[in-house]
This record gives sequence, C-alpha cells and structure tokens, in this order.
Amino acid sequence: MTTRARIAAYGSASALVVAGIVCGAAINGDIGQIVGFTLIGLGGITLISLVFLEIGLSEDRERAAEERQRRPRPNPLQRRKIDRSRGHRRHL
Repeated sequence: MTTRARIAAYGSASALVVAGIVCGAAINGDIGQIVGFTLIGLGGITLISLVFLEIGLSEDRERAAEERQRRPRPNPLQRRKIDRSRGHRRHL
C-alpha cells in the first residue's frame, strides 16, 4: 500500500467517525442516533480492518525478506547443466 493510499484510507475512515458524531449531535430524535451509530460503526470497522491489513502486509514483507536471505545465490563460476527435452538426445 502506498503512503498516499494509506493516508486516504485512514482519512476516509476517520471522516466517517467524525461525520457520525456530527450527524448524531445535529439531527434530533431517533434518526440522528441511528445515522450517527451507523456512520461511527462503519468508520470503526474500517479502521480496525485497515490495522489488520497493515499487520498482514508487514508479515508478508518480513516473510519475503527471509525467503530472499534463505535462497542460495547462484555461483557465476560454476558450470551450468545443459537441459534437454524428454526423448531428445543432448546437443552440445
């Protein structure tokens, strides 16, 4: 996730929470509470989902770095085996 996408995602989720608080305070009656709770709930769920996404992405980056370290590097001085197709003789 790029930094710009990360800022946009967290910003929009935070905006949902703020909009829910404003709607809950501005609109009187049950409708204001319902709209407020809905927007706050959606924003909260989005924020928590983004946190879990960040954790998963960091684990993937860590696993890829470990895999790169474990993978043996090819030796440029070592002779390569000549591959051949099945049923065909080896051509040198």
